[in-house]
Formats: sequence, C-alpha cells, structure tokens
Amino acid sequence: RVTADSAMRLSAVYSCVRVLSETFAVLPFRLYQRRSDGSRSLVRDHWLYRLLAKHPNEWQTPFEWREMMMGHLALRGNAFNVIVANGAGVIEQLLPIHPDRIKIEVMDSGNYRYLVTQQDGTTQPYARGDIWHIRGLSSDGIIGLNPIQIAADVLGLGIAAQNYGARFFANDAKPGGWIEMPGKFADEETKQTFKESWAKSQSGANHGKTAILELGMKYHELALNNSDAQFLESRKFSRSEIASIYRVPPHKIGDLDRATFSNIEQQSLEFVMDTMTPWAERWESSIETFLLFDSDELEVEFDFANLLRGDSQARATYYNKRFSMGSMSPNDIRIRAGEQPIPEGNKYFIPANMISLSAAGQPQAKKGVRRDE
Repeated sequence: RVTADSAMRLSAVYSCVRVLSETFAVLPFRLYQRRSDGSRSLVRDHWLYRLLAKHPNEWQTPFEWREMMMGHLALRGNAFNVIVANGAGVIEQLLPIHPDRIKIEVMDSGNYRYLVTQQDGTTQPYARGDIWHIRGLSSDGIIGLNPIQIAADVLGLGIAAQNYGARFFANDAKPGGWIEMPGKFADEETKQTFKESWAKSQSGANHGKTAILELGMKYHELALNNSDAQFLESRKFSRSEIASIYRVPPHKIGDLDRATFSNIEQQSLEFVMDTMTPWAERWESSIETFLLFDSDELEVEFDFANLLRGDSQARATYYNKRFSMGSMSPNDIRIRAGEQPIPEGNKYFIPANMISLSAAGQPQAKKGVRRDE
C-alpha cells in the first residue's frame, strides 16, 4: 500500500517535494494597492502583509510555514489552516493542520464542514469559514485529489525496485543459488535442519566463508543479475515518471542523463512558467478570495523576479535595454542589484536622436532657435 509517508522514502518523490516546497517558500510575498491610474503601490502596513511575510503564527517563520503548506499540497493535494481572528475580523494567526487529521462532512443543505481529530483522539467540528483550505486539482470543488493515490502504481513500482536494490546489495550484490543433491533427505525434519544450518553458516559474520557440502551435494549460483532484471532501467524510468507527475525538470532532482548546457536554462524557465506560476496563482487567488475583504481592493502576488534573473551577462543586457528606452533609472538598476542608490540617480534618459511618434513628420526646430520664432 502506497501512502504519502512511504512514497517519501523514494528519493525522486522526496526531491520533487523539496524542489516545489523550497522554491515556493523563497518567493517574496507582495501586497499591492491598485491606483486609479492603473499603477500599483506596495503595501507594508497591512495585517495581511505582516501575517504572510512576517509572522503566520507563534512558532513558525514564513519560510517554514509556506514550505510545510506546499509540502502538504504536493503530497496530499490539500493544505489546511485554522483561522484565528480578532473581533474586528483581522486574522492574527494561521494554525496549520496536518491533512491526515481532517475529514470533510457534506451536510444535507449542500454546505460542508471540517472534522478535525485532536491530539486526545476527540473530533472537533469547524465551520467552513473557520478553516483556510488551499486545494490542489479537484474533481468536486471540495477536496483536492491526492497525487500519491493517483500515481500509486508508478510509485509502487519505484518502491519495489528500491527495496529490491537494498536486498540485493545487502547480500553483497550476489543473488542466491540452489543446492543439488543426488538422493533425498530421510524426512522433512532432517531437510529443515539442513536448511537452518546452511543459512546460519552463510549469514551474518559467516557470510562469504567457504561452505562444506556433503553427500554429493553441489551448489549452483543463479546467473540472474541486475542487467537481466533491468534494475537500472527500472530505476531511471521510475525517476522520470515521478518527475513528470510533479512537472519538475529531471535535472532538478539530479537526473542529468539528458541535460545539456543549452537545454537546462530553457527547462529552468519552463519550470518557472509551467510549474511554479500555476501554484503561485492558486495561492494568490485563494488568499484574495478567502482571507481578504472585498472592500480592501488589494492584490496579492508572489514575486518571481529572482528566479528569472539569469546570469550576470543576461541581467546586464536586460538593464542596458531598459535604461536605453528610459524605463529604468540608474537607481532603479542599483536597487534591483541590491546596491545603495546614488545622488542624481533618479533621472531617466533616452537617446538624443529619438523623437516621439506624434512628432514624426513634423518640422523640427533648429538648434538654438525657438519653434515660435
């Protein structure tokens, strides 16, 4: 039986969950106020920013809390938090609950509630509004699908191959064999006694020592090896399948068989756009829908800028182009690079030989001569 806990013993599953959890946990949390002109301003003095960027609860850092929640989503398809709010409706803490301790009860009215198993074994009901529930892919809109249960056959194959490898190498990478005897044992008890004696003489500290056979017995070693059993091929196939389930590039979990200098950068970009962006959007929409008031008119965003920075040469080219078109000032660039702004660094520049589209085809003033003269 494959469970989330047993699946984590597979290095590929553990690596995929770590990649998803840690990558999401490092994304900076941004809270914006939309202005009337369409621009946005950062908000840092709001309770939601303090909650998700500073102190989600009394004992966890924001990184630890988000890493745990993302791990719950990756392994069980759901993440739950008890909402602790004050009388004004301001959320003061988000207390995580392990998904295995929660059951959802659909009532006759069509509404549902959460039944949480406490430490003492009792069950405590929570109304829908008292639990913040982040769902993965769902078939009914109430509970997220468990990816481990869906992929149980693939994961079971991986676990079986891993257990076989452990047994194989525990036996000094030598398969078993069989003993040929010209006659037969006097009775079943004598046969069993011989089997126990043989096992004792060839196991533990005696493993690999010279065996002495009597009564014309011959030992035959099995010719089956790892190549015959396609052990390595099975392990590679399992890693590839697990990476595809979580949509994680193979090189992220240490599989470099098909990695090259030219495709790793593209795969990393696809990982951000095709894997992490949907997860971030799932979080953002859930936060805005279930934690914010409709009247707040705030926008939530997890910033991917650091994941898309590229190497120093690529960043220099990007900044140069933005500076040349007048969309970034020297101080904008210095702040992005983690450096202190400089005096007179807030000015924006454009090439002197460029004009606006509205001025194209219009007579231009001569240098030093006013247009109205």
